[in-house]
Amino acid sequence: MSDVKTENFKFTLKATSAKARLGEITMPRGTIRTPAFMPVGTVGTVKAMYLDQVREGGADIILGNTYHLMLRPGAERVARLGGLHELIRWPHPILTDSGGFQVMSLSGLRKLDEKGVTFKSHVDGSTHHMSPERSIEIQGLLGSDIQMQLDECVALPAERKEIERAMEMSLRWAERCRVAFGEQPGKAMFGIVQGGDIPDLRIRSAEGLKQLDLKGYSIGGLAVGEPQHVMLEMLRITLPVLPTEKPRYLMGVGTPDDILKSVAEGIDMFDCVMPTRSGRHGLAFTRRGKVNIRNARHAEDMRPLDEESNCPASRDYSRAYLHHLVRSNEALGGMLLSWNNLSYYQELMQGIRKSIEEGRFEDFKAETMDMWARGDIEAR
Repeated sequence: MSDVKTENFKFTLKATSAKARLGEITMPRGTIRTPAFMPVGTVGTVKAMYLDQVREGGADIILGNTYHLMLRPGAERVARLGGLHELIRWPHPILTDSGGFQVMSLSGLRKLDEKGVTFKSHVDGSTHHMSPERSIEIQGLLGSDIQMQLDECVALPAERKEIERAMEMSLRWAERCRVAFGEQPGKAMFGIVQGGDIPDLRIRSAEGLKQLDLKGYSIGGLAVGEPQHVMLEMLRITLPVLPTEKPRYLMGVGTPDDILKSVAEGIDMFDCVMPTRSGRHGLAFTRRGKVNIRNARHAEDMRPLDEESNCPASRDYSRAYLHHLVRSNEALGGMLLSWNNLSYYQELMQGIRKSIEEGRFEDFKAETMDMWARGDIEAR
């Protein structure tokens, strides 16, 4: 339908079904099929997973975390070792976030002003300073393919004055990040729309970022405690302002239900720690909804989580065994459930993409939600 190309970075919008979009991002390190889910590799590892499994499950791109990687092992060290791709043995695209959210949520004492943010490490209490320019420098040292602007993310609920101040600061920082990023053939920098849960601030942020003519746009600050209906309303307000010919990334979201409903609003990219974090705590995501494998009803159930799945963790291990592993705090339990969850997320994305291509996304959405609502017990 339309595409934009800038020095080996290309986003092609291939089809739509209602507001849902089927697309493709091509970069030197590979193609990203959208809508895409990016497994989170916070410190260079998708927790409890081999990256070969992540790739085989259907991931085209993973996410690394600037805040964590700058603390350990350090951006300069990663660069000396050949960059993040070489270090972790992942030759495909990597997106790095800017570290702004983690500075807000993890670090101790912090001081924020126009220059940037000074904060104490949650690891050892050491003091660090991150400016917009330093954030881009760190991401460059890591060698990521898609880099995010430094922004200030405000937890909700918050006063309008505080949300507006942070949004305006983030816009100024976006311009500085754009200058620092410069022109990097084959790579991209995305801006981040802020504005909390206040419609006119979201619109102002999106309009300001649009003027910078960035290669992609993210919607931030919507995985910080607000209810789902607020998140979806902010998407309905924000997305019409953003260029249709560029990718849209909803940061830190979320559950399969969040993803399905956000695709319906026109989102192209997602990331979230939920599949692996939930897996490590005994919660499985399946075609039939969520399964708490800790529940006693699974103790003597020899069925797999999903007999129709292509994932060995979903198809080849009994619920009884998974229940035993999780209740015994065995590492293998978290590994298998994380594998199941990431595979399910990728199967969901594959189904979404196919349904958009066929012009039946709304039917797919209704069928998927109906299957979740009927639940897992019905399959017994």
